Amino acid sequence: MKDVVKLAAYFIGVVILGALLAPILFWSAQSLAVHGVLPFLANYGFETFFHRAILIAAALLLWPFLCISHVRSMGDLGLVRNPRWGSDLCAGILLSVIPLLCCGALLVAFHVYALRHTFAWARLGKVLVASITVPFIEEAFFRGMVLGVLLRTGRKYLAIVAVSAVFAAVHFFKAPERTSAIVTWTSSLNSIAHSFGRVGDPMMLASAFATLFLFGCILAVARVHTHSLWLPIGLHAGLIFGSGTFSWLTHRQIVALPWVGKNLLVGIVPLGVATVTWMIMRTWLKYDRASQV
Repeated sequence: MKDVVKLAAYFIGVVILGALLAPILFWSAQSLAVHGVLPFLANYGFETFFHRAILIAAALLLWPFLCISHVRSMGDLGLVRNPRWGSDLCAGILLSVIPLLCCGALLVAFHVYALRHTFAWARLGKVLVASITVPFIEEAFFRGMVLGVLLRTGRKYLAIVAVSAVFAAVHFFKAPERTSAIVTWTSSLNSIAHSFGRVGDPMMLASAFATLFLFGCILAVARVHTHSLWLPIGLHAGLIFGSGTFSWLTHRQIVALPWVGKNLLVGIVPLGVATVTWMIMRTWLKYDRASQV
């Protein structure tokens, strides 16, 4: 339980430090923009800087947290060297991309989405960059550090559920842009308060939070079964690439909540796709690992 308390204190510290840093980042950016240095910064609202401040705070407090938790090596987090890292990485990408794009093809066939006539190539570049960078960062943090610390309690399934809930909450609880028209030292508190605005909407809970939670469970199970981050990194990369590429190729024709949201990772239909992905992954792990014995 000591590790759980330390982890909770870490998250509280991240929120407090991020809340203090956010106004400073915003005011600094606005000052630079006014003086003609990086003028594009003036286009970003406070919420963008608040999110970045949270990431900075998480990075700044990570080393002290690892020190007090006595984490000195990957082994302390239950991770081992994976000689099959390339196979796991590629398998993860395929296991998540194929079901996702098959679902997308069906949505196009049923005229929920339609193919675009023009394509923004710069947007595809952003998808590729996100597919490479985000999985490494988020998997190292959520499935590497957070799950690794929770697994030391000896309660595997509780640890998987807990880290998946945190993963879903981080992506779900976000305040709308331009929430704080006038930025003060308390604007971060205003952003946090508005982050819970969607909790009372059952449709959003079913279509967004539940899907994110299930995807989080899939990634956590992949990590636990392989004692490595390569399979969840591949799965995560495939999800981002598949969803991002589909959004680049198509546009939504009808509003279909709670069945399908703004992308292929939100909605009851994607929830079903996630279930299929989980089943395929478990089957692949069973036969792939058995063949190596």
